Amino acid sequence: MNTPTGALPERLRATLRADIQGMHAYAVQPSAGLIKLDAMENPFALPSELQAELGQRLGAVAIHRYPGARIDDLKAALAQHIHLPAGCALMLGNGSDELISLLAMACDLPGAKILAPLPGFVMYEMSAKLQGLGFVGVPLTADFELDGAAMLAAIRMHRPALTYLAYPNNPTANLFDDAVIDQLVDAVGEQGGLVVFDEAYQPFASRSRLAQAGQAGQRDHVLVMRTLSKFGLAGIRLGYLVGPAALIAELDKVRPPYNVSVLNAEAALFALEHADEYARQAALLRAERERLLVTLAALPGVQRAWRSEANMILIRVADAASTFAGMKQRGVLIKNVSALHPLLANCLRLTVGTPEENACMIEALAAAAA
Repeated sequence: MNTPTGALPERLRATLRADIQGMHAYAVQPSAGLIKLDAMENPFALPSELQAELGQRLGAVAIHRYPGARIDDLKAALAQHIHLPAGCALMLGNGSDELISLLAMACDLPGAKILAPLPGFVMYEMSAKLQGLGFVGVPLTADFELDGAAMLAAIRMHRPALTYLAYPNNPTANLFDDAVIDQLVDAVGEQGGLVVFDEAYQPFASRSRLAQAGQAGQRDHVLVMRTLSKFGLAGIRLGYLVGPAALIAELDKVRPPYNVSVLNAEAALFALEHADEYARQAALLRAERERLLVTLAALPGVQRAWRSEANMILIRVADAASTFAGMKQRGVLIKNVSALHPLLANCLRLTVGTPEENACMIEALAAAAA
């Protein structure tokens, strides 16, 4: 939570970049005492026996030492878990947020730009601004599909160093059309830029672009970024970037040493050893998502609920601000995304929770949107 600290003393203003002083920090909503369905977290804790086993593992970690070979063990386990394509390598980040920042740093040449569809994940634009790069946002269509013609025109005009394609997208939760994506990937390649597929919600999606990261030749500019946050480990902050080994080797040079802690690495290794439990949880959430979509389609006050390939559902109501406030008053915290982009007017983003949480959410929504 951001804590007010008063105005910055005038004598210090000249020391800090003016553009940063004019920016807003990433906001995290206070959630104490509320059913927390605003951040696409996995709502399931580990079974008690696995919690005890994890506690023993973490207690034995050498926290008096810097991270060492155990990080390599984690990279090897991740490579096996995702069936790393031949010729590819992995780079680890302190969450995918750090990877997004490092990509901007690595591509920070004079005049370089980052391009992404809008609405999309806010960190793409924020990373560009923090690094002093230009950002080009290309609006999606009214149905949140890629505007292929507009994207191609923007790629040819701006020649972006980085083009982000979230797959599925946040906050719209949809997978973009693969035929359009292929055109964009080729267009970016012709301009000498990189394409980053952000697959943060991969455990809930029906398709992936991971195999494309391993294609040689014309597609050797494609990267795939994932996180263990939606896998069920949001608290440990671990992301990873997959791409051609030669490209990853260059990008890895901007990564801070020891950016992943030994505790995070050990927790991630433990989770991968018990991937079947997390797969079971993901299956439950996918089933709950489908049940919610049916319920939302028949709920008075919900004008539209978009199909989802993630663990969130985007809906439109008559008055997003009033509905959000009414649900919060009834103990349920969701995300009001209506101010993020004109296409999201009166839209709310609902995280898929446990069956009990979802029942409370629907009850609160029905009362608040009536």
